[in-house]
Amino acid sequence: MKYGMKRIARLGGFGILLSGGFSLSLAAADRPNFIVILADDLGWADLPCYGNRFHETPAIDRLAAEGMRFTCFYSGAVCSPTRSNLQSGRHEARYGITQHIPGHRRPFAKLIDPAVPLQLPLEAETLAERLGAAGYATGYFGKWHLGGAGFGPAEQGWKTVLEFQKHEVPPAVSGSEGPRRAAAFLTEKAVDFIEEHRAEPFLLQVSHYAVHLPLSTTPALLEKYRKREKVPGFPCLPEYAGLLEELDTSVGDIVAAVESLGLAEKTMIVLLSDNGGLVHDQSGKTYTSNAPLRGEKGTLYEGGIRVPAIVRMPGLVPAGTVCEEPSVTTDIPSTVLDLAGLAPAEGEPLDGLSLLPLLRDPVATFPHRTLYWHLPHYHHGTPASAIRRGEWKLIEFFEDGAVELYKLSSDVGESKGLAAENPAKTNELREALAAWRSAIGARLPVPNPDHDPARAKEMEGGKRKRGVVE
Repeated sequence: MKYGMKRIARLGGFGILLSGGFSLSLAAADRPNFIVILADDLGWADLPCYGNRFHETPAIDRLAAEGMRFTCFYSGAVCSPTRSNLQSGRHEARYGITQHIPGHRRPFAKLIDPAVPLQLPLEAETLAERLGAAGYATGYFGKWHLGGAGFGPAEQGWKTVLEFQKHEVPPAVSGSEGPRRAAAFLTEKAVDFIEEHRAEPFLLQVSHYAVHLPLSTTPALLEKYRKREKVPGFPCLPEYAGLLEELDTSVGDIVAAVESLGLAEKTMIVLLSDNGGLVHDQSGKTYTSNAPLRGEKGTLYEGGIRVPAIVRMPGLVPAGTVCEEPSVTTDIPSTVLDLAGLAPAEGEPLDGLSLLPLLRDPVATFPHRTLYWHLPHYHHGTPASAIRRGEWKLIEFFEDGAVELYKLSSDVGESKGLAAENPAKTNELREALAAWRSAIGARLPVPNPDHDPARAKEMEGGKRKRGVVE
């Protein structure tokens, strides 16, 4: 269905949606606002409120002190997958977006990984479309990474859009005499949006490029952290710390805008990262640490998929609370819709659950469920899938069919494989993972006829067009 037809169909179904639980008579002043702040490559252990002793993030620490901090919150496997499931509320493997767009390939590796679509399909119902149809103002500022021309935020329900993806904004974009720092510039636009729509319900997403490579920060922050005493056990990289503080200042300014307008108690603010921290680049240089978690961005170990997550909404979320319940980014759209009094689109059931019971009480009874990840690509590891059920987690590697089983309740660092001594649990999870892949049509890698062990790690550039590698 083309976008225009899809849009008309959704607007045409609005009356049905209203009769299903959302009321036109509900005063605009009573509808909650939602702000999602998405960091890029921010690791689980990067923030002081998660234990980092070198970085300084007073605004984010305050957000955690006034809200709820999740200790077991998961993202998608990497960037575009997480952005896809945050927009749609559906697992990224349903759309084949299991790697960053457009992906890359290793032409001589053992397997040929599936080509990644170049965009989130327009047929996917987004949170912005759902809330926009219910009268919400929608604003998107920053990195999109879910498609180019014709597939950007504006085509997916976001009415006010500034798409940008770097750490420094050139004068041609900012309108300033010289370059601007992206975190500050995007924040100004976000605050303008909040002020403009203060009298109506709004959905705002600010997607920062921080702390993605290449690192850069302001001269003042660089000097500050160069002078700061190093802390044993932490990489203590001044460029990384400065860029993170720029992100923190953005969070503080957005929170201040909400408070100054008297919107704090009706505004849910969510801070997330799109994946785990990038510990090493391709040259081996160290940037951060996810310890005590194992692994990093581009792997299915905890360091690659467990991320910081903080939610603040005074009056709903008790201050200074910690939630240990396993949760995932697909839960965010379900939570927003639940609090807004809206149902998901017919025929497009969401894969997440509403976190409202946990946001009210972090130890509330919550449904037992199974979580899945699918990364059939070469990134910082080899193609794999993973499953978590309760305290158990299994990773299946496609190159050789090997499986690793961990008991996260006693081994969050995934240091002791338990597959050999727990064959029944291993088989149970492996079969469940295979059944899930089949049910959602997950795409799998295939043997590579050009495999060359001596050249297996070589990476080929080039862009993929609708499944074709250039």
